[in-house]
Amino acid sequence: MVQSITLDTAKELIDAAEQKADEIDNPMVIAVTNSEGNLIAQRRMDDAWLASVSISRNKAYTSAALDMPTHELAEPSEPGNSLYGLQTTDEGRIVIFGGGYPLFDEDGDVVGAFGVSGGAVEQDMEVAEAGVAHWESLRDSATPAEVTN
Repeated sequence: MVQSITLDTAKELIDAAEQKADEIDNPMVIAVTNSEGNLIAQRRMDDAWLASVSISRNKAYTSAALDMPTHELAEPSEPGNSLYGLQTTDEGRIVIFGGGYPLFDEDGDVVGAFGVSGGAVEQDMEVAEAGVAHWESLRDSATPAEVTN
């Protein structure tokens, strides 16, 4: 069975990220996936860019598929580096700029991923990091069955 955070947990993480997006006054699209990058929940805030719907989903997919934040792929995928052209693989779903983060359980296994799009890369990362921080607080204070299935 695929490890995954629950729908209720995904909604709560999206709420935390949306609160940060409101604080910085930037509408975002926020996506949460399971450990295989399949969508659990997604929210498009009012006035968020349409393109951000697929970008946020792909950021979460990339983080789940590669077990790493998307911003860590930028340098290795530059011309001349070992992962050059990575973003052209996997049917164009790989994103190599910030805003995607894996969600790890207490054993270090990926149980989901977060993807945010709608602002400058730094804003996307800030909003996603708010969701990740909320995940970590939930994970550290709950029993595994409460946040994953």
